[in-house]
Amino acid sequence: MIAAPGATSRLQAATLRPARAEDRAAIEAITRDAGVFHDDEVPVALEVFDAAVGGDPSYVAVVAERGGRAAGWVCWGATPCTRGTYDMYWLAVDPVQHGAGIGSQLVTEMERRLNGVGRLIVVETAGRPDYAPTRAFYEARGYARSATIPDFYAPGDDLVVYVKSLVRSADSLEEDG
Repeated sequence: MIAAPGATSRLQAATLRPARAEDRAAIEAITRDAGVFHDDEVPVALEVFDAAVGGDPSYVAVVAERGGRAAGWVCWGATPCTRGTYDMYWLAVDPVQHGAGIGSQLVTEMERRLNGVGRLIVVETAGRPDYAPTRAFYEARGYARSATIPDFYAPGDDLVVYVKSLVRSADSLEEDG
């Protein structure tokens, strides 16, 4: 198959780096522009972002950069009161960059960093029809649908929980306890 002109650059890898305070405006725009988050969710994303860049050890945030601009971000952290379970709190990619592999790159980086540290990643997402591509994205990356809570977010908007197990030795779990 011959790639269309420009296809190579579209799939070119982004540069991944720790989130910085100066990324805040871009992260806000990316999260708003994603088109699936409600207006009241964006301040929650920014609160978590601020905590991560402010040094709160509960959160890790990574930014994908292309062409000198933030193109997406992911944030995760250890789930309190668990051994080796981590929540992916936020994942958003600039809609202009959708399909360029940035979301996959961010998820792969999170998994790489958690390999040997975590044993389970949990992702909570919405059950609305406009989230079907999001759910398909997680499923394509090996996340298994584990639970659904009907009408969780609002009538007709279920909570859908995905999980992915990471390879981890039993010895490292003992060290957590």
